[in-house]
Amino acid sequence: MKNKIMPIENIPDWEMRIKRQDAFWNCEILDRPVVIISFGRKNPVGKAPAKKTYSNHRDRWMDSEQIVDNALYHAANTIHCGDSLPIAFPNLGPEVFSAFFGMEMEYGESTSWGIPNLHDWSKASELKFSKDNFYWKKINSMTDVLLEKGKGRFYTGYTDIHPGGDAIAAFRDPLNLNMDMIDCPEDVKKLREKVDDVFEEVFTCSLDKLQSAGQAICSWPGIVSSKRWHVPSNDFSCMISKKMFDDIFLPGIVRECRLAEASIYHLDGPQALTHLDSLLEIKELNVIQWVYGAGKGRATDWLHVYKKCQAAKKGIQLGVSPDELDTIMENLKPEGVWLRVGDIKDEETASAIIKKISRWK
Repeated sequence: MKNKIMPIENIPDWEMRIKRQDAFWNCEILDRPVVIISFGRKNPVGKAPAKKTYSNHRDRWMDSEQIVDNALYHAANTIHCGDSLPIAFPNLGPEVFSAFFGMEMEYGESTSWGIPNLHDWSKASELKFSKDNFYWKKINSMTDVLLEKGKGRFYTGYTDIHPGGDAIAAFRDPLNLNMDMIDCPEDVKKLREKVDDVFEEVFTCSLDKLQSAGQAICSWPGIVSSKRWHVPSNDFSCMISKKMFDDIFLPGIVRECRLAEASIYHLDGPQALTHLDSLLEIKELNVIQWVYGAGKGRATDWLHVYKKCQAAKKGIQLGVSPDELDTIMENLKPEGVWLRVGDIKDEETASAIIKKISRWK
């Protein structure tokens, strides 16, 4: 499904920004690498949404109107330089996909988590996706409100979706799933295949909704593209061997990549590097998003990982500070780089940074 993408107000080159990000998936450059720089206005415009009180955190997470009001205010008060574009997306937490199967969620101030609901493998057949599910309906209603009120102001994206090992870890609890990988791997594999089928339905339905509304495709990694792209991941993988990962979960990740027009794997934490070689062998996987984690240095401390990805002809997404740019440009190729530059507060500095990156050959 290809539909005409709506423009964004006050960003005359919005189309070129999307084209650069489309080219990024194939490690191609139109005129320079993708550069994302954004920062708040020094003098905010409009009235900030009134702060509301809630009886509990869950009610705040579920308040679609407040979410869209905050998105509109943020879009109006953020300067987008380079290839940055305003986006918003529905968010009920990273385990919401598992909640589509009937798992319940709990909510804190800044995060949410699932309540494991598969306590006996003989009950695995009772895990079923339904379009009448509360969380599925809520994500869709949030999306509808964002689409309606965000026209021309921001692109509405799709929520964070974690199928595969992360979905099953939510059903079982990670500690239990660790034992399952030894005691009943075939049960895990069978459930993963069932989860894969539901993912295909959820992903297809979600992106069809966005494209039929004239949206570019975006989600939490910040990429904005005309392509139907996805973020495969498996945070649970940091707890298991390469063989277990390859045997049980890698086929599902390959299937996710094949379903999308483009894909960026979320590789989270040094322990997950065990699986990098397997991921780089996936022909359909376009990009690696390497998240080394807090306290694990900066992007320039992980050049060997980025070089390995580039040697395998995969794109890379990374965030850097301005003082890292020289090292990045000296050691990495510009092709297939999606670069978020932080710690910038004014358009003059942003312009100088973009000009510098434009000379990266």
